[in-house]
Parts: sequence; C-alpha cells; structure tokens
Amino acid sequence: MTSQHRAVSNDGHRWERGLGWLSLGLGTLQVAAPRAVRRISGMDGSANARAVVPLVGARELIQGVGLLGGRRPGRWAWIRVGGDAMDLASLGVALTRHHGTRRLRVAGVAGAVLAVTAVDVATAVRASRSTAGRRGPMELTATTTIRRPRSEVYAFWRRLENLPTFMAHLEEVRATDDRHSHWRATAPFGRKVSWDAEVTEDVPDTRIRWTSTGRAVVPNAGTVVFMAAPDGVSTEVRVRIAYDLPGGRVGAAVAKYFGEDPHQQVNDDLRRLKQVMETGEVVRSDGALLGKRARSEFPQRPAQPPRAKELVRGAAA
Repeated sequence: MTSQHRAVSNDGHRWERGLGWLSLGLGTLQVAAPRAVRRISGMDGSANARAVVPLVGARELIQGVGLLGGRRPGRWAWIRVGGDAMDLASLGVALTRHHGTRRLRVAGVAGAVLAVTAVDVATAVRASRSTAGRRGPMELTATTTIRRPRSEVYAFWRRLENLPTFMAHLEEVRATDDRHSHWRATAPFGRKVSWDAEVTEDVPDTRIRWTSTGRAVVPNAGTVVFMAAPDGVSTEVRVRIAYDLPGGRVGAAVAKYFGEDPHQQVNDDLRRLKQVMETGEVVRSDGALLGKRARSEFPQRPAQPPRAKELVRGAAA
C-alpha cells in the first residue's frame, strides 16, 4: 500500500468515525426528546410526526453503530446517504404544507440535512475508492524439510522449468536467459495468464529471489531460502511469495482462487516439492488422478475406486 493510498484510507476512516458519532448523537436526541426535535424542526404534533421522529432516531442509532463497528464502514456511509435522501424527500413535502415561521424552520432543517448529505456522499465515495482502488498485498509463507542435500534442492529449484512439477497453478516456466524467464499459469474462470520475471538475487545453495517485470496482471515477487537441517543431511526450505492483488471484483476473484486460507496453496506446493525430491513423483490419491492438470487436487473427494475412464485419463496425465 502506497503512502498516498494509506493517507486516503486513514482520512476516510476518520470521516466515517465522525459520521458514526454524529449518527449516535442525533439518534439519541430523537429517541430521548422527540417533542423538542419536532418543535425545533417545525414539525406539527400529528400522529405521523410523533411516530416518524423516534423511527428516524432508531435508524440513526443503527447507522452509528455500523459506522463505528469497523466492519464495512463504507457500506454504512452509503446507507446514511439513502437515509438522507428519505429525510430530504419528507422535508420537501413538509415545505409544501407549512407556512410562515414553521416553514422557515423546516427550510433550515432541510439545509442542514443537505449539508450533512454532502459530507455523507463525500465519505462514502472516499471509502469506495480506498477499498476498490487496491485490495492490497497478499503474502504467502511456508516451510518444509526435504531429506536431500542443500545443493541438490537448490539446483532443482534454480532450474525454473521444474517449478510447474510441484506448483499447482503454474503450467510453464521458460527461461529466456540466466536471469529472465516467462511464466504461464491458470487463472480464475478458466483463463490463462502470463508474465515475465527476473531473478534479482541468486546465492548458490542459499537463496533465490525473483520478481515479476513489465505489466503483469498480478504483480508478484518471491524468495526461497535453503538452510541445512539439524540432522546434517536434510534441507529446510523457506518460501515467501507476495501477490499485489488488484481491487474490485477482479481482486476478489483472484483471492478466492487462492482459497479461503491462501497459505494452504504454498504449503501444498512445498509438500509436492518434498514428494518430487524424495520419491521422484507427486503422490496422487484416488480422488485426484488427473493431478494439477485438471485442478482436481483442491478439494480432493474421499478415496474411492476409480472409474475406467478416469484410469485412462490418469495414465495419460
């Protein structure tokens, strides 16, 4: 998140909290002293007026709690805008029915509500921009221990063409030179995405760091560290991958694609790396004969005898 975006987000948060306290204050006044509110606003003592003021006060209290509750305050700001529109419509009707001093009081209240509406709209727009502009970075981390020497595990990872053998979303990684490569992966809704990447740090048998370059659909970067395990034989692999997700529906779809627990994907990738390095292949259950080619590993169904057609397709994969 950039400093500018953070400043806009914090400023919008202050506005929302201010509106929350305003709603609580207005709601308390309208519920506790409805007669005084009617007198100040120029309303008559009709049954409708006596019923409307406490109801509007209750609405203000609910909006205040929603704005101060910290969950989707931008939505509550738009709800306030809707309430303002209802109030202005009611005040417009009242202006046509009253005359003299009472009409001036109604006009004054309408002006105040109009000013508050402008603040509500500005706050709601700020909240929408701060949440829709960016969804923010998503960082995935995982660690595994592989019973292979560091040099062997490092060499396998450094040959980037090997990554699709254990990273479920990758279809191809093609090295274009010693530091640059082209990546192709599956994406939500059956789409394919591709991007270029650069190895920005390469310490043999110790660390590899890379980042996407150019106009990647989802900018990303990662680091993998190789450490000697205490047993003197195995290698501890630590991975950190960061995705800079776009906002709106695209960001929501990408986040959903990575699962309710985004860290599970990289954990599963490292589990498959361990299997490849230690056994030479990814062990598939009866519930995932086609492996990652069909995205059938997430989720796997309970183990059961495979059908003949699945056996043929599984063998081909």
